[in-house]
Parts: sequence; C-alpha cells; structure tokens
Amino acid sequence: MLYSLARPILFKLEAERAHEVTLSSLKTAYKLGIIQSTYKQYLKPVICMGITFPNPVGLAAGLDKNGDYIDALAALGFGFIEIGTITPRPQSGNPHPRLFRLPEAKAIINRMGFNNDGVDKLVENVKAAQYKGVLGINIGKNADTPVEKATQDYLICLDKVYQYASYVTVNISSPNTKGLRSLQSGHALTELLGTLKSRQLELAEKYGFYVPLVLKVAPDLENEDIEFIAGELLKFQIDGLIVTNTTLSREGVEGLKHAEEQGGLSGEPVFKKSTHCLTQFSKILQDQIPLIGVGGILSGDQAALKQAAGATLVQLYSGLIYAGPDLIADCVKTMH
Repeated sequence: MLYSLARPILFKLEAERAHEVTLSSLKTAYKLGIIQSTYKQYLKPVICMGITFPNPVGLAAGLDKNGDYIDALAALGFGFIEIGTITPRPQSGNPHPRLFRLPEAKAIINRMGFNNDGVDKLVENVKAAQYKGVLGINIGKNADTPVEKATQDYLICLDKVYQYASYVTVNISSPNTKGLRSLQSGHALTELLGTLKSRQLELAEKYGFYVPLVLKVAPDLENEDIEFIAGELLKFQIDGLIVTNTTLSREGVEGLKHAEEQGGLSGEPVFKKSTHCLTQFSKILQDQIPLIGVGGILSGDQAALKQAAGATLVQLYSGLIYAGPDLIADCVKTMH
C-alpha cells in the first residue's frame, strides 16, 4: 500500500534517481524497523541445486549491484537475493541517461553497462550484512577487458566471491557490454564453462563446501543456440540456468516514448519471449538441470506460468517497479 502511494512521486523523478531514492528509503525504513513489522517471510520451501530456498521467489541481479541493500531487500520476503553483476575492477558504466521507463507497456529499457564498485567492495558489503539466507552473486567482465580474455575476469570474481555465495551466476547475456553475448556460442562458451567448472571444483576442495555455478542467458537465442547451450551445460555439469536476461527486441513497445533507446528491454513485453526460451530449454534438459525463470513477471499468475514452463524458482525485478513489493507475496501464494 505504501508503495502505491509513493509510486506516482517516484515516477516523476528521472528513472535512475528514482531507483536510488527507493533503495535508500527502503534501507532507512528497514533500519527504523518499519519493514520488519509489515512483512514476514513467506514460507514455501523449495530444494534446488542442493539448497533449501525458504520460498521460490527471488530478487534478480541488477537491482542491488554492490550488495548495499541486502538486509533491507531480504526483509520484503524474498526466498533468495541475487546481487551484482559485479566485475573485478570498479567501473562507472555507460553515460547517463541509461535507464528509461515505458509505463504504458510496464517496461524498462536499460543500458547501465555493469556499473559497480568492484568485487572487493561487494565482498565487504556481504560480510557486513546480517542476512543469513540464500545469496546469489552474479559475476561479469569489465568493459575494457577484451572478450577473448573474459574468462580471466570471471575467474577473478569466482575466486573472490566463492566462500560468500550460496550460488554464483555467470552473466554472459547482458546486451550492454560490447561483445559479451558472443560468449554464449561456440568455442568461447566451451572454454568459459570448462575453465570455470574446473575452478569451482578446486575451490570446493579448498573450502570444503560446494557452491553451485549457474549460467544466465539472453532471450534472443535461436533454437540451435538453445540446443548448443543446453549440451554444454550438461557436458560441464553446470548446476543451474537462469532464463532470461533482457531482450534487444522492441516487440510490444513500438512507437512508445523511449522505445528506440539502445539497451535491454525488460518488463511485461519480454514475458512471452523469455517464457518461450524457458520452455525450449526445459524440453531439452528434461529436469537434468534446474531452471530459474525471470523476465516479465508482473503477477502471481505469470510466476505460475513460468513454473508450468519448467522453472523451479523465479526472479523479479522490473515487475517490482510497476507492482511494488506486494508482488512477492502474490507470486509465492500462486506458485505450488
């Protein structure tokens, strides 16, 4: 209810400024104990990747890139939180403006470009957080790292976050870092997954516990891409797959203000495309690798449709901006 009152005011602000104001207000409300008295953890436990999730509804990466707001976000009732995308070195991302609302379509276009404070700062924030729930950490490459050397950036991040993460997501699907999506195909993907899998097993031995490795893919994949990626996931025994990131398509937003802005489109218009992708992966993988459905969920019914398409867990981001935190409870209730 509070969010429905605040939303018109927030929507008058420039989108990135509204994002910052919302998160800092949330953190303040959490510190004052306001959120804890309003929201309780919604319990509907799910076991996935060997982890017990309190409920199947998580926060997608991108909202809290540096892990600055973990405790406040967790208090909203998520079953898990994913922070990042993080890179080895801090970077400012793309020039402003880089975040655009398309309210008529309940959509967002962003070209943030992995703006973050670097992996060391994220680790500090994770250590400082009181949250003891399921925490995913999403890793990427720096914009100025040549794509042929990308694997090194992922290894640096994996080494540094491994002992603090419940699972680690390898993001090769953002459209806002030049060349990144080329890692989704051919030899580049084989090399990346093979190298990261070897390092994961070394780290498991070093620390005495196993942290699952998850891949995050784009919705703009052809059927042959999906078949190839599924085969590589099975070959390297990758632990999970997040389907999907944002789309380069502008289907569903044609003619709207900001529709021609460069970047990835998220929100309601991506639902159909990302769910189709999820269905395709589900048909090939046949429950051999768990799937996490994300993209365009603005209601509990849409979360249930992701589940019906093969997702064990779902994640929210853009839907929260339009529907507010009540969306979490709605999704938990609707999913079985």
